[in-house]
Amino acid sequence: MFKTLKKAWEVKDVRTRILFTLFMVIVVRVGSQIPVPGTDSSVIKEYLANLNKEGAFNIFNSFTGNSLESFSILALSITPYITASIIMELLTVAIPRLEELQRSGNDGRKKIAEYTRYATVVLALIESIAMTIGFGNQGLFSTNNAFYWIVCVIALTAGSAFLMWVGERITEKGIGNGISIVLLVNILSGIPSDFKTLFTSETFTKINNIPLKVVAIAAAIVLILAILTFTVWLNGAIRKIPVQYAGKIVGRRVMGGQSSNIPLKILTASVIPVIFASSILSIPAMISQFAGGNPGGFWGTVIGILSPSYWFRAGLPWYYSLGVILYILLIFVFAYFYTSITFNPTEVAENLKKQGGFVPGFRPGKPTSEYLNSVLNVIVFIGATGLSIIALIPIVLTGALRIPGSISFLGTSLIIIVGVILETLQQIEGRMVSREYDSIF
Repeated sequence: MFKTLKKAWEVKDVRTRILFTLFMVIVVRVGSQIPVPGTDSSVIKEYLANLNKEGAFNIFNSFTGNSLESFSILALSITPYITASIIMELLTVAIPRLEELQRSGNDGRKKIAEYTRYATVVLALIESIAMTIGFGNQGLFSTNNAFYWIVCVIALTAGSAFLMWVGERITEKGIGNGISIVLLVNILSGIPSDFKTLFTSETFTKINNIPLKVVAIAAAIVLILAILTFTVWLNGAIRKIPVQYAGKIVGRRVMGGQSSNIPLKILTASVIPVIFASSILSIPAMISQFAGGNPGGFWGTVIGILSPSYWFRAGLPWYYSLGVILYILLIFVFAYFYTSITFNPTEVAENLKKQGGFVPGFRPGKPTSEYLNSVLNVIVFIGATGLSIIALIPIVLTGALRIPGSISFLGTSLIIIVGVILETLQQIEGRMVSREYDSIF
């Protein structure tokens, strides 16, 4: 990685793009420290700490770079854009007009990107209104009147739209992959506090024996490195389907006949299944907290079952494990669902047939489609299993070690960090190769 960055720094065009990206990153982090006018950040931080006991805002807060805790103008982060992009991707499959635009080339993709921007602003407006009403009802504004509520909605919506603009500028004038880089920076900014939470927890502070404490810290570091290694492997794992193209006789020569492959990533759906599963499980706790109360009875039991902070803790009733089972099931369901709408084995098989390609050992058409579907099912199962393991590790540690809050950098966030870094390095290498190619011709 460092060798690639060193070579990139020596190329003026790439160096300029890197510096522009760093400048935009600084702008994002400065904006994350500007609070929404009329809000009391200390009260909001205390309130969110209580929410996070239920695990309701852990992932969302890590995505915002802890901007939510300070309730800055960038508190919504780029989550509205991510949600809008996923919705547009789903609609592209469901609506023929959008599917036609997607296939119509660069102009069609630009039109879909424009629709995504509009959807982002609408979602940001809805989320900012809901957040303002929810927090306002809890008395979290220093001056609780309609004017400050309107200012809050405008500030949060504009902040999310600004981050979308920053991401697009990084993609255009920076090193590329702009939205992902903004998300990466937000997650990385919260890692120091996560480490502090981990190593100042009761599990470590109650160890008075210095050698034993060193062993415990070393064991924690080894575990983190092992999880990181597994995540890197899982993120880069690919199943290659061999493809052979039939040769054509032109005069006395045989044209074509080359071999290729179809690369299928193990993490075909990336971290989307984990995000969806966590969001669904957190809804009851969020509704309960915004309603202003500590529910008991059946509703309180449901919230307890679905709250990750209650899982794997000794002394609690066995039924809390039902939440873990539901969590894993949701990850598998969303992994298969999202893969089914982003990769169509029948369409791929038909395209291969039209191009004169075939998978060795399988006839073109339906047999090839069935084979691709069977391979895809196995790949999705392996990927969903890996996602479940990575997502559950911080939850298990939080429950077993009785760590307040979360150590989110070991779960979903780690997958995003690894994926974005590897993808960004590939972008940089691609720009360098393209520049060398242009210099030759």
